[in-house]
Amino acid sequence: MVDARFFPSAGSLTLAEIAALTGASIAGSAEAGKAFSSVAPLEQAGIGDISFFDNIKYLDAFCQSKAGACFVRPKFVSRAPAGMALLVTEEPYFAFAQTSTKLYPAPAWEPGISPHAHIAPSARIGAGVRVDTGAVIGEDVVIGDGCRVGANTVVDARVELGEGCQIGANCTLSHCILGKRVMLHRGVHIGQDGFGFAPSKQGVIKVPQLGRVLVGNDVEIGSGTCIDRGAGPDTTIGHHTKIDNLVQIGHNVQIGNYVFIAAQTGIAGSSTVGDGAMLGGQVGISGHLAIGAGVKLVAQSGVMHDLAAGGTFGGSPAVPARDWHRQTVALGLIIKKKPDAQ
Repeated sequence: MVDARFFPSAGSLTLAEIAALTGASIAGSAEAGKAFSSVAPLEQAGIGDISFFDNIKYLDAFCQSKAGACFVRPKFVSRAPAGMALLVTEEPYFAFAQTSTKLYPAPAWEPGISPHAHIAPSARIGAGVRVDTGAVIGEDVVIGDGCRVGANTVVDARVELGEGCQIGANCTLSHCILGKRVMLHRGVHIGQDGFGFAPSKQGVIKVPQLGRVLVGNDVEIGSGTCIDRGAGPDTTIGHHTKIDNLVQIGHNVQIGNYVFIAAQTGIAGSSTVGDGAMLGGQVGISGHLAIGAGVKLVAQSGVMHDLAAGGTFGGSPAVPARDWHRQTVALGLIIKKKPDAQ
């Protein structure tokens, strides 16, 4: 359930207002003027809550839910419990997200510079910016209008932030240029040295990392993620890409637009990931590989060769998902046939 101490509601919405907001249609004789001010999962929702059903795994929970209203696909309308108001849409989860955002908008912050922040005289700070306690803003930094820099974050010399960026607490930024409306959650590190060393008979020498990190517009990066700057070519993150917590992106990596990367994924240096790709949790991609546009990688996949656009892959080494499932079945059959060791 939503804890009002942390997420105060902005008010209430009637079914008619929710339908207008989301493009859903109200099923049957539900009262269009009935108001709702909170959201909840199917299992916990009560008569005053809005919920959603978008995964067949939760059909039983939907059929037994006490939610007052629910977003649902047309084919499941007949399975709804009696008394539940239905908002019918082909995209229940998306509609639920729209409604939740309307009821619980992100809290606004007051612009202002904390007297306990440290800002270099040459830094250029835009209008409506907030800089919290303990933040350090280096020489010649550019911070666009409407940005927020969280407590104890360090923005090194000559870094640029586009307008509307939200930088969480305890982040470090160096050698990077961020686009507009970039969101970095707490503890993100961008622009540190890439993992570059040249071994020889004489020993090991560190290779200077002389590139940058370029981050597009509307990118969101989760807590604990590290993105190394390029060794010569830049490391780039495309527009609207969403990166989960604890992801490692190596030097010279090129990430396309609208890419989704789940937690604990690691992408080694100089690899490219095409537009619209989706990488599951704990995926590992070796260096100097090309992952095609629209590729989907199952969690824990290990990628050791280029992948053609549009395919779904799994396993380690990653192969087409159908082949991976066949391998799994075949291995299971072998194990069943093999007699126990004496």
